[in-house]
Amino acid sequence: MDRLPILPLGQLVVYPHVVLPMALADPNAVQLIDEVVQGNKRLLLGVVKPLSGTEPPEGAIMQARPEELYEVGTLGSVVRMLKLGDGSVRVMVQGLERARLVEISPAEHWLVAGYETLVSTTTEDARTEALKRTVHAQFSRVIDIAPYLGEELHEVLSGITDGSKLADFAAANLDLALPAKAELLAIDDVNRRLERLAELLGQELQVLEVGTQIQEKVKSRLDANQREYVLREQLRVIRQELGEDEGEDELDELARRLDEAGLHTEAKKVADRELKRLRQMSPQSAEYHVARTYLEVFATLPWGRTSEDRLDLKTAREILDRDHYDLKTVKERILEYLAVRTLNPQARGSILCFVGPPGVGKTSLGQSISEALGRRFTRVSLGGVRDEAEVRGHRRTYVGALPGRIIHALQRCETRNPLLMLDEVDKMGADVRGDPTAALLEVLDPAQNGTFVDHYLEVPFDLSGVMFIATANSLAPIPDPLLDRMEVLTLPGYTPGEKLAIAKRFLLPRQLKETGLTVERAGVADAALERLIAEYTREAGVRQLEREIQGVLRKAALEVVEGRAGTGALKITAKNLEKYAGQPKVQSEVAGRSPEVGVATGLAWTPVGGDIMFIEAIQMPGKGQITLTGQLGDVMKESSLLCRRPARHDVAMTGELTLRGRVLPIGGLKEKLTAAVRAGVKTVLVPARNKSDVVEVPDEVKKLLDIRPVETIDEVLELALLEPRVSRPVDVRPRPPGNLEARP
Repeated sequence: MDRLPILPLGQLVVYPHVVLPMALADPNAVQLIDEVVQGNKRLLLGVVKPLSGTEPPEGAIMQARPEELYEVGTLGSVVRMLKLGDGSVRVMVQGLERARLVEISPAEHWLVAGYETLVSTTTEDARTEALKRTVHAQFSRVIDIAPYLGEELHEVLSGITDGSKLADFAAANLDLALPAKAELLAIDDVNRRLERLAELLGQELQVLEVGTQIQEKVKSRLDANQREYVLREQLRVIRQELGEDEGEDELDELARRLDEAGLHTEAKKVADRELKRLRQMSPQSAEYHVARTYLEVFATLPWGRTSEDRLDLKTAREILDRDHYDLKTVKERILEYLAVRTLNPQARGSILCFVGPPGVGKTSLGQSISEALGRRFTRVSLGGVRDEAEVRGHRRTYVGALPGRIIHALQRCETRNPLLMLDEVDKMGADVRGDPTAALLEVLDPAQNGTFVDHYLEVPFDLSGVMFIATANSLAPIPDPLLDRMEVLTLPGYTPGEKLAIAKRFLLPRQLKETGLTVERAGVADAALERLIAEYTREAGVRQLEREIQGVLRKAALEVVEGRAGTGALKITAKNLEKYAGQPKVQSEVAGRSPEVGVATGLAWTPVGGDIMFIEAIQMPGKGQITLTGQLGDVMKESSLLCRRPARHDVAMTGELTLRGRVLPIGGLKEKLTAAVRAGVKTVLVPARNKSDVVEVPDEVKKLLDIRPVETIDEVLELALLEPRVSRPVDVRPRPPGNLEARP
């Protein structure tokens, strides 16, 4: 059996009786052609299989392995060869016969194989004639509509009468996939080859006809666009003559910005319609400016612009710890959110609501969270909002209509997934213009805000990527449906120790920088900060404390500038603090008091933190009746007076009583206990059922207080009252001359 060298081809199949030009640059392929030309000019043209669904590169693939070749190739001969100056060659090869490759083995630089020629076996009959006519008609139609085939092929096609040659000629010129070409090469039966070719031609005709229809539609649209362009140019010239063409360049710029804004289908449809109307208006008309403003809002909104979240837990923890002291619960909640987003980037986080007294860092915490997430921060103040249109926007039928605050905030931050802080949601109210809290129900619902519709835009805008954080001082004014959409995180007031740490780490360095001082030129001792906290401020947060520090440093800066500070560093201590801060402004509520009959100390929660209150009762001449004034909160109002037993001035209490004397649990325990520490109270009576809340109280507070859980009023009276000063209680039976009056 003769053995010939193999030239492996990618994306090319050489059929019998077909001459094909090729360009070869591979040195091994060039050497193979040289040897073939010097010999009998014959070689085997192999077909390389596509691997992993990708087509092999064009030209000779000399590094192909035997198993990468199709079984059937072509016996061919080199008709002409032309060597070029760069070492490559141009050759023309002619297919002679189909050949099955046998015993393929590698030689020094290429593959060699034996071969068996495949001879066409079909005898021409009526079926063959019918198949030839079908293929002839189909291929003639392909030549007419295929852009890659020339009209000269009609001449060649008309001269082919043999069925085998017709099939090979059509297959060689069709733009078929490589597996289909190799399949046609391997079929030696002419009828089967013509049948398979007819199927492939039918598929190709379908694709080409659809493509032709698309091209015709495109051409008709282009013709219509050309006509519109000519008309618009004529209109532009007319407007130029009338002096009304000043806005055309600006409108073209606006159109470009709208195209780049990434509008979704519905928004783009509305914008195109409005832009078309705008082009037909006179720039002097009032409606022109209304429509122009509307499209400007469309162009500036971040329809498709988003920022990538920074899902780095370590960096996020460092940022939160750097900017805020303590607040462990809140920080852990944010890190949990980041962890979930790391595992599931498509997860939707809950809407957070920070609740706490003023000055505890709710807004600044939101800024730190945005930095930790790598998102832009924007803020919407809702305090005092009474109009629903402030949230949803005004309809364009009104003069001066604008989008709502939510859309306006997204315009400012220029991204669709910022951290948006809704500040003071508890300060909103309703009036005749609607209820803005009802408008927030859609904004803060992850199931609905993906299609939020602002009345000004009148098209849906996706808010699902926005991370909303609300802030409030109290939950009481917030409607239940709105509160149900938010996860509440409480930021309680700070203890004196926490305030000292915050002052040293954050407030003092910031105010030193603000006043232009440095640590080398002025310093504030810890004892001085402790006096500022205890004797100059009375707050749950640290806002007033920062103002006091600022005032002290301003006085210090004046001394430094006037040269009264000397050469060394100016030191502010507890002893000389009054020189810079003035006289103390706050005194302990309990200091200087002593046990009194008819006076008890209670604890209360307020939106600005915890506080203490004194419940008083006095005896006056009257008719023997008891008069109670104020809101009645506990039985201690009258029982400390009636028993003639003085209440301990350093004992405070909180709780609710049933008619049978059982003590019920209450809320705001941490704030109340913190207020007791500020007031100088030593012992606090709390409901026994609040034991679980005591765990969350800071250790500093628990060390300074003797916390006594109580279950009944008898325990309260035993712990809160001292021994009676008189041997008998007051006679409260009715008598004409006197009256007993109790006042809070």
